[in-house]
Amino acid sequence: MKIGIATDHRGVELKQELTKYLESLGYTVVNYGTDSSEPVDYPMYAFKVGEAVVSKEVDYGVLICGSGIGMSIACNKVRGVRCAKVNNTWEAKVTREDNDANVIAVGSKTPIEELKEILKVFFSTECSMEERHVRRRNEVDSYHG
Repeated sequence: MKIGIATDHRGVELKQELTKYLESLGYTVVNYGTDSSEPVDYPMYAFKVGEAVVSKEVDYGVLICGSGIGMSIACNKVRGVRCAKVNNTWEAKVTREDNDANVIAVGSKTPIEELKEILKVFFSTECSMEERHVRRRNEVDSYHG
């Protein structure tokens, strides 16, 4: 599995630790930046990961910023992305099962051990094909308002 990962300046150290962890599990990790603690604007990094997911350059995306919220909002502007800001393993599970999320966003203060568990659940959870979930995802996909 190929994972795209990006961060703003607040998450560089966490991204480095996380990349090592994911590679130790056998994942291929593609770094979309930033690699500096110099302040940057996060949207461009979120867009890069979102576009990589939609184009199938990577299977899933992981975004890190101060809160995870800004990256999530920006990434969801890319048509075809379902990015969820996730705080725990339960949210990681249901965002994959119910919403078929393909990008996950987290805050840079998330402890690495928690983040490892969150990602383990996110990457191992299958999307539900229950009619109610399929119907709701289709509603989201077809909205053009």
